[in-house]
Amino acid sequence: MKSDKVVIVTGASSGIGRATASLLAASGYMVYGTSRKDGSPSADGVVMNRLDVREDASVRSFVNEVFERQGRIDVLVNNAGYEIAGSIEETSLSEAREQFETNFFGAARMVHAVLPHMRRQQSGHIVNISSLSGLVGIPFHGYYSASKHALEGYSEALRFELIGHGINVSLVEPGFMRTNLEPSSHWVKGTIEDYSDARQKANKYFRNGSRAGDDPLLVARTIKKIIKNRSPRLRYKVGGVAVKVPRIKALVPERVFEKGLLRRMGLK
Repeated sequence: MKSDKVVIVTGASSGIGRATASLLAASGYMVYGTSRKDGSPSADGVVMNRLDVREDASVRSFVNEVFERQGRIDVLVNNAGYEIAGSIEETSLSEAREQFETNFFGAARMVHAVLPHMRRQQSGHIVNISSLSGLVGIPFHGYYSASKHALEGYSEALRFELIGHGINVSLVEPGFMRTNLEPSSHWVKGTIEDYSDARQKANKYFRNGSRAGDDPLLVARTIKKIIKNRSPRLRYKVGGVAVKVPRIKALVPERVFEKGLLRRMGLK
């Protein structure tokens, strides 16, 4: 059944973004997917476009072009992002800024660009892809966790501000997914020997978790349910790990949780 809704999915060339764009297109939505790279593979029914969420001009030009073509923008799925791996001390501030430019400010740029259109329509839905790392600070992924924590607070505030304008805001918080996020992690350029053993153990934990993770289609199906819901919630945890870990954190004493996390990652 064809829908008249127009959807933008950033970071749609692989993983969660590609699964989401493909599912929504197959469900009848008019889907515009984006990728920072030229020549990214197109999913069936998805109009792929080059877009760099780090650049104001690129974002404005793309969003305006979609609106001129379609006359409306109904859904924005902010999925573009990457992961920088290494200890916080090993991560330079320039690397940290780059992480935030994509994961946090990239999403904010997209929101700034689509909101004027959604407000005029008095309708719309913004879905920001967060992570379990946005709920729990993860060792050796500190700046990735920080960028997702920032997205969590931003999205909650935005949801309150848009009450009365007909625009919904939701967060999707996946756990381990079988995507290229972990294999394509950006490793810090400078390393400190004192962290080598723990860094390698953390890397092994994330590599194994990614390989054994859930299918990205699980996230895509959740997003489809969210945008079809007239009264969606703010937060949606996806995958067993994403549900279990925050629940344990809320129930057990802080020291117990910390010891358990370190033990699970092989760091204690």
